[in-house]
Amino acid sequence: MPAQIVGFEDKKRISTQKLLLQIYRALEQGETEFEVLSSGHHDIGGPLWTADGTPLKFRVKNPGQRVGAFGLDGTEIVVEGSAPADAGWLNAGATLVIKGDGGDTTAHCAASGNIYVAGRVGTRSGSLMKHDPAYEPPQFWVLKNTGSFSFEFMGGGIAVVCGYGREELDSVLGDRSCVGMVGGTIYVRGPVSGLSDEVWLLDLDDADRQFLAENMPVFLDKIDRSEILPALTDFSQWKKIVAKSYEERKAYHRQTMREFRQSKWVEGGIFGDVVQDDYTLVAGLVNAGDDRLKIPHWQDKRFGAPCQVACPSNIPTQDRINLLRQGKYQQALELVLKYSPFPASVCGEVCPNLCMDACSRRFIDKPVAMKELGRLSLDVPAPQVKPASGKRVAVIGGGPGGLSAAWQLRLLGHQVTVFEGDKEVGGKLRQVIPSERLPENSLNSEIKRIKDLGVEIQVDTPVDAALFEKIQGEYQAVVIASGAHNAVVIPFPGHERLVKGLDFLKQINNGEKPKVGERVVVLGAGNAGMDVCLGAYAMGAKKVTAIDIQRPAAFKKEIDHVKALGGEVRWPVFTEKITEEGLWTKDGELIEADMVIIAIGERPDLSFVPREWLTDRGMMDVDGCGQVVKAPGVFSIGDTIKPGLLTHAIGGGQEAALYIDDYLAGKQLVPVQKPEMINQSCLSKELFKPRNRGRFCVTDAKDETLRCISCGTCRDCSMCLESCPEGAIRRVEKADGSFEYVSDAEVCIGCGICAGICPCGVWAMEQVV
Repeated sequence: MPAQIVGFEDKKRISTQKLLLQIYRALEQGETEFEVLSSGHHDIGGPLWTADGTPLKFRVKNPGQRVGAFGLDGTEIVVEGSAPADAGWLNAGATLVIKGDGGDTTAHCAASGNIYVAGRVGTRSGSLMKHDPAYEPPQFWVLKNTGSFSFEFMGGGIAVVCGYGREELDSVLGDRSCVGMVGGTIYVRGPVSGLSDEVWLLDLDDADRQFLAENMPVFLDKIDRSEILPALTDFSQWKKIVAKSYEERKAYHRQTMREFRQSKWVEGGIFGDVVQDDYTLVAGLVNAGDDRLKIPHWQDKRFGAPCQVACPSNIPTQDRINLLRQGKYQQALELVLKYSPFPASVCGEVCPNLCMDACSRRFIDKPVAMKELGRLSLDVPAPQVKPASGKRVAVIGGGPGGLSAAWQLRLLGHQVTVFEGDKEVGGKLRQVIPSERLPENSLNSEIKRIKDLGVEIQVDTPVDAALFEKIQGEYQAVVIASGAHNAVVIPFPGHERLVKGLDFLKQINNGEKPKVGERVVVLGAGNAGMDVCLGAYAMGAKKVTAIDIQRPAAFKKEIDHVKALGGEVRWPVFTEKITEEGLWTKDGELIEADMVIIAIGERPDLSFVPREWLTDRGMMDVDGCGQVVKAPGVFSIGDTIKPGLLTHAIGGGQEAALYIDDYLAGKQLVPVQKPEMINQSCLSKELFKPRNRGRFCVTDAKDETLRCISCGTCRDCSMCLESCPEGAIRRVEKADGSFEYVSDAEVCIGCGICAGICPCGVWAMEQVV
């Protein structure tokens, strides 16, 4: 039995607030069906929901304005009779059935859900309809006709105007329909005239006919008119209206404000009763040229995107996505190879993706999917190598940093030899990262690409002092990228029982299957410690406990992975000693263990270089350009300078290659400066619709072009050009294919609309003092 909601007390109309409170109380008591006898009460039917998702049903008589406004998915509102203005306003998923006429602005700003009207609707109905791609498009069905200005500024969704019984009208869409329409589809039956010149009137195709054939019975059943189905499914009487594209519209002459007011302003229109205009213009009230208070500047790439500035490998993701947006697919995938030879195995698999932590899109929904973008470049061929320079460069160490340097140097045209002490290059990517985190085929494919580029690799060649001296004499420059492989051990009692985490992981990745006990304790809860925990479980451990003296430095996803296997992460825990029973804490607790593995960091082995080249901490002593202070022509990167991530080593290799290229050319070395990060206040994030609000799922990484804000880099959207009220902005294409937007100082009035509407923060206003 539906809950009865009555808008009267003692034969007197109650306030809307009291009526809505009756509905709210009934909802709290578990009611989900309502019969509402209203008397012009507004806002009936939304936004309402139930905790368990049970659908809500309303049957309403005599509603006021905004019936079904903000209605949510799972709500159905049936109006017995007509409804006044704003019915279905900002509909967000509800089904609204009006069994009479709808007033002005029916379905205004509808974003989702279905609205069915058994009669006609008033002026500006369907205006500002929109479609968020994360949801089904809104549908607006009208049996008869609409008032004037219908579907004004429509941006998305589907409208169906049947024109039933209205054949005598000049237009079943009223006067001046579809003004400013930029998206969506309108199906219309019956006479149509006075359409905006911003739309096309087209015949139906098979998909259109199928849509109408499938959905027309649903509409007619909702409004109790199923008997007229044969008349409305004669599709020869139907047409389709769609908006012209920007390219199709921009061919038309752009009107000045004077031209608009004198030729398009409708006397007696919406402002006719309050504005009396003699169409004369008063000059000199708004200044242009040198008299402006503010001057716009197009600052493309003046500031760096947060993702690029945060990325240790300096990858300009906004440029990559702009190329994808322009359809330059191959160029986009090749671009990343100019910054890293490991876009799939590092960016796409093991990198903690600092770029995503910084991404401006996280303030809207979720960061842009950098991992998936990286994987797109797995099988892309290497870029073209520059002409041979005749110079030879040696790289000590075949890890990610050394291979990055070798890759970049080879692209610059130099001959490169990599000296690697292991049986294969890859460094910690190959030696210690579990295969479940880094697929072997991904790493092998990218290393093969480096080899195919012409980089010479000598494996099983550990470098000692004698070989290093020989290398210095035979090569014009040297890169030291030998990494850090000496595990740190703390000398507390029983430290000799410790197993070094790096050695343990190397044994696993080498296929040796080291023996572990059932209970394992890991000292250190960083990312390396989490890799050790995963390795211990893979070798048969039953219980693994990681401890640390401070908050774990591992990334959350790594910790979650270990915990999902049954592992425990504890902190702060201070070790007193190691015994055959396990690990004793300074609090006197025994954590029983058959094996204790230490993974708190590593230090480099730099015994092959002169001691005076090192700092007091035993690291390479370099200047601001990575060149060894006491050895010109020798450069050092990665963990030989300071501990860092794999992506830090890759970025260091890239920068070292640029420094060496200048060094070999006899140029003065200048430290690389990261671009200044753009301020979030410069971005118009409100122009972007949230997507993927629930579980984040990327089915095609190329779709991220719809989500990337392109911070600080012009995405060529032309919104500034379109919105400039004076027509002062124009797009200039250069001979090399690039472009820029230019503001004409003689026309520009310094209003700042270009800066305000630019989604990427490229336009800025200079205050004239």
